[in-house]
Amino acid sequence: MATCTLAVSCTSGSETTVKERDSAGVQEDVEKTSSGILDMLGINGKVTKSGAMISRCSGYDDEDEVYRARHPWSVHDVPFADMEQAMERLRTELPKNGWTIVKDGTDGSKSRSPQIIAESSNREFALDARLYKANRKENSPDLINVAVESACFKAK
Repeated sequence: MATCTLAVSCTSGSETTVKERDSAGVQEDVEKTSSGILDMLGINGKVTKSGAMISRCSGYDDEDEVYRARHPWSVHDVPFADMEQAMERLRTELPKNGWTIVKDGTDGSKSRSPQIIAESSNREFALDARLYKANRKENSPDLINVAVESACFKAK
């Protein structure tokens, strides 16, 4: 069985149910989806600049060439209260934009950071958004950390 990092949409799969797709097209789709998430957050801060990366899906043999695209990024340099409001907007906007929230609570970390996990209505994308309070000991700022990933696909 294949599993994915983020949501239930990727918890089952076999070679016969995985779509065949072009890797570059999937990366582009994940980045567009990430941009839509940033729009939903409606926050102006510094956004890390990274692109979507391709990696193998777990649960498949290497010769099956089954992959996923993952785009991690974060927003920082914004007051924490604004970030809390952005997470609230995300809770409201995701369902309006065809997403199902599958978890809305806290993550399993010691700090119990607020976390939203969602999947798109077509189950092609999963989202993990977390709000982190600054940790002066670790020199880490307040930030919203986001990861958007695709469903598994077979490379063309």
